[in-house]
Amino acid sequence: MNDQARGGPPRRAPKPHRRPKKDPVRILAFEALRAVDERDAYANLVLPPLLRKAREAGDFDTRDAALATELVYGTLRRQGTYDAIIAACVDRPLREVDPPVLDVLALGAHQLLGTRIPSHAAVSATVELARVVLGDGRAKFVNAVLRRIARDDFDTWVARVAPPYEKDAEDHLAIVHSHPRWIVSALWDALGGGRAGIEDLLEADNERPEVTLVARPGRSTPDELLAAVGEDSALPGRWSPYAVRLAEGGEPGALDAVREGRAGVQDEGSQLVALALANAPLDGSDARWLDGCAGPGGKAALLAALAAGRGAALLAAEKQPHRAGLVARALAGNPGPYQVVTADGTRPPWRPGSFDRVLMDVPCTGLGALRRRPEARWRRRPADLDNFAPLQRSLLREALKAVRVGGVVGYATCSPHPAETRAVVDDVLRGRGGEKAEAEWVDARPLLPGVPALGEGPDIQLWPHLHGTDAMYLALLRRTA
Repeated sequence: MNDQARGGPPRRAPKPHRRPKKDPVRILAFEALRAVDERDAYANLVLPPLLRKAREAGDFDTRDAALATELVYGTLRRQGTYDAIIAACVDRPLREVDPPVLDVLALGAHQLLGTRIPSHAAVSATVELARVVLGDGRAKFVNAVLRRIARDDFDTWVARVAPPYEKDAEDHLAIVHSHPRWIVSALWDALGGGRAGIEDLLEADNERPEVTLVARPGRSTPDELLAAVGEDSALPGRWSPYAVRLAEGGEPGALDAVREGRAGVQDEGSQLVALALANAPLDGSDARWLDGCAGPGGKAALLAALAAGRGAALLAAEKQPHRAGLVARALAGNPGPYQVVTADGTRPPWRPGSFDRVLMDVPCTGLGALRRRPEARWRRRPADLDNFAPLQRSLLREALKAVRVGGVVGYATCSPHPAETRAVVDDVLRGRGGEKAEAEWVDARPLLPGVPALGEGPDIQLWPHLHGTDAMYLALLRRTA
């Protein structure tokens, strides 16, 4: 007897199972996020080969690559904010949600709250991604959470999940600007200013950085790069005479000068550090330069080119063999004499007093480059400062031994944290934790003419929100005895 004969409503035929639609852009973005999460990979290393493989397979065009890049970097930059919003939409602690599910939810949250993708399209595309990579069961959970998120815009959500500034300023800024609280506190201390400065800096960390090229002196010129890129697609650097800034979407690898090593990709802050050391006044010989922590080779390549123009030679030392190989590749073809060695700067093979100029760009937390490596903010811990401290001081002491009396050492680090900058130099000069260094400060500010807001000196601190560079620190010291 059928349903109608029983008097009940007709039974609906079950829906046929529909295969999920595979979206190559969002699948690639998910794979990149999983690599960052599972393997502690860096997006700037993982994403390019994935994009290249997709292009070679014919799955991607330029617009697809741009969207995938935005999804990955945008999700990582705003991860803290999105986690707080997702937490308000689920009925369990986030630690109990499987990491792959969180990655899909964060991708969806970014499309809903951080892009111009229409809400219905963002939800639909993310649920389809969930069906492909998570299965139908968990896709239903993703659908329910994203529909809750889609009810409000970004500002409304932030006002709901962040505590009022007046109640807890650091926690408010941490959620609004997606930084761990301890980093907010450290950056605020480094700025020493009011609310506007810290908010400007945190917001700058969440902006997509420009791609900046360096024309290596004697090998290429900014005019050559500008002509190759086209005036509509590039601008001269703000501060470095060798810099060229690419418009959004510019492809450095397409330029002959970059492929041939006559130019490279290098943040303007890094260029300024090398230029300041190279321009520091010296009495006497100026024939031997050292880059004591040279990997991966950007500053070494610029220093080698500058040294060659003066008839000087550069020794580039790097402890890690694979990074020493990157240095050798960056310096290949330099017109002047240079040498690349695999050596530990804390136990150097060179004799004391061998060099006229020394750069020691020490390993650090990398808090000054959060624009480029947004995932680093979620990996670093306050304890990392203590781990780096002995190494940084040891490298600076050895650098001061390596330079001759009257020679100059540049201590540089891509961090604005006071524990990695001025505190290191002060400790070495005063002999805290080791022998006292016989050296004096050199005012670095006059060596960067035209660059504003360098601080009270004699050292300098660059900032993303003030200079458009990574937050590079530089102290110049002259050995006195």
